[in-house]
Amino acid sequence: MAKYLVTVNYTAEGAKGLRAEGGTKRAHVVQMSVESLGGKLESMYFTMGQHDAIVIAELPDNVAAAAISLAVGASGAARCVTAPLLTPSDMDHVVSKNTAYRPPTA
Repeated sequence: MAKYLVTVNYTAEGAKGLRAEGGTKRAHVVQMSVESLGGKLESMYFTMGQHDAIVIAELPDNVAAAAISLAVGASGAARCVTAPLLTPSDMDHVVSKNTAYRPPTA
């Protein structure tokens, strides 16, 4: 299964909901959402910076990751940015690939 990093930024309505429910209930909702698509929640943290929360989850594929992102976005409670995570071994495979790419010339 692939791992994904999801950064979350709450809207005003989402922040009100978080204040009403608390962090533990939100984490449970995230866990149930991930598991409903055959995945596993690895970790979730609330942050005090550029993002309001971060999630690391294992999901079966990009379709499952997009489904969660779309559901959250459609709710209007938060905006998510989802990025696939690569292991060091994955990166070894990446750097071993040759492509026909050529940088632009002046």
